Amino acid sequence: PHTTLPSSLDIRGFIFDLDGVLTDTAEFHYLAWQKLADEEGLPFTREANEALRGVSRRESLLVIIGDNKKYSEAQIQEMMERKNRYYVESIENISSGDLLPGAVSFLDELRQGGIKIALGSASKNARPVIERLGIASKIDAIADGYSVEKPKPAPDLFLFAAQQLGLQPAQCVVVEDAAAGIDAALAARMWAIGLGPVERVGAAHIVLPSLAYATWSDIRAKLDNVARK
Repeated sequence: PHTTLPSSLDIRGFIFDLDGVLTDTAEFHYLAWQKLADEEGLPFTREANEALRGVSRRESLLVIIGDNKKYSEAQIQEMMERKNRYYVESIENISSGDLLPGAVSFLDELRQGGIKIALGSASKNARPVIERLGIASKIDAIADGYSVEKPKPAPDLFLFAAQQLGLQPAQCVVVEDAAAGIDAALAARMWAIGLGPVERVGAAHIVLPSLAYATWSDIRAKLDNVARK
């Protein structure tokens, strides 16, 4: 998909996934699933939780249930609601201390460079979370779980975010930590930065361990190299 990108860079916007990129609410999701699993007598561990990264609530629940028990559709709905209730209760305590290292300084550097910033998160709790993290004023547009029908890896969420920023897809860079998110960014014909192990985000144009020590000038130079190839 790289061939469809223009050979010169004209980047005017960044779209950030929330979970695992700006803050790690993965821990809150894990604790909510663990509580539910314990209540239901279903085997679940921190290790098993890794497989749920970037996976929808329903799919996550089905993975946890596995072949252990049979549940009706009504019970599945109730369990999804219960897990979300635990999660929503836990994120009420989220604060700026839960921002990942480098996130704020990178957002500030982009803003100083005149780059527009959007959030591109599947979460329906994205707005309250960025308010509590204290970064709402740094974000120009929000695309969240209420914005589009089709989840990642479909490009819809990121295309909606670009539209909100008033930009073309090729003018946007997506920052993601999940394989489905990178696929969505590439399907949207955007530049993609993957955070985390190459096994997970290696399809991105650039892979970084995290936003710690990330700088726009460094990333720009790397994207320039990709564009020239």
